[in-house]
Amino acid sequence: MKTALFIAIVLTSGCLAGAIHGLANLAIVEPYLDEAIGIENQNLFASGEEEDTPEFWVQYESYRYWQKGGQVLAGAILGTSVGALFGIVYAYSRNALPAGNDLKKTFVLAGIMWFTIYFIPFLKYPANPPTVGDPDTVVLRSVLYLSFIAISGFGAVGFYRLYKKLHAGKKIAAFIGYAVFIGIVFALMPPNPDEVTAPMDLVNGFRAMSVIAVSIFWIAIAFILGAFWHKFQPDARIKLEKH
Repeated sequence: MKTALFIAIVLTSGCLAGAIHGLANLAIVEPYLDEAIGIENQNLFASGEEEDTPEFWVQYESYRYWQKGGQVLAGAILGTSVGALFGIVYAYSRNALPAGNDLKKTFVLAGIMWFTIYFIPFLKYPANPPTVGDPDTVVLRSVLYLSFIAISGFGAVGFYRLYKKLHAGKKIAAFIGYAVFIGIVFALMPPNPDEVTAPMDLVNGFRAMSVIAVSIFWIAIAFILGAFWHKFQPDARIKLEKH
């Protein structure tokens, strides 16, 4: 393995895919955030916690401008870290993935990781706009969500190891085992402690766009890493020329 080339490919792929994710968030998720924050502002005005003044809106617009402006940078930073994980997993599992070129292999791996560490946890703890939920339970909600990601991810790794040990005709047992395992975990994990009080059309729209945006990230990183890996082949053996 050409270590320096591997690191450069992995980090660049994650950074680019993360930037694409940030742009997707700006385009399709931010409008729902604007609507959710607008509802929250109206609640603050109605309760008297804030006053509907020009000064308030100047500060609000300044903050939202800064927040939106950092979407691409934040996406690139997060994408770099996730890309590092994706690259390491791909390097270790590449030979075990279905036969084909690197693009096919990266898309298969991205699909598996999207399903196990994003979509299944999302089904149990779907995303809500930032203004939805009790601030006092944010730590609990974060712990529950991250715990589900860890359980699902490590469960997938465990059943993958079982899959490799089983004979060809019995490999389906690994898939069935994971489905039963994650179904039990899904039933036993506590529900989201907060009641959703925001309009459900807003919440459902935000959730749908969040799924699309995250899916765009996984598609992007699969394509970029697969293309880079195929072109530069960081796992190719270095041949020493005889003089």
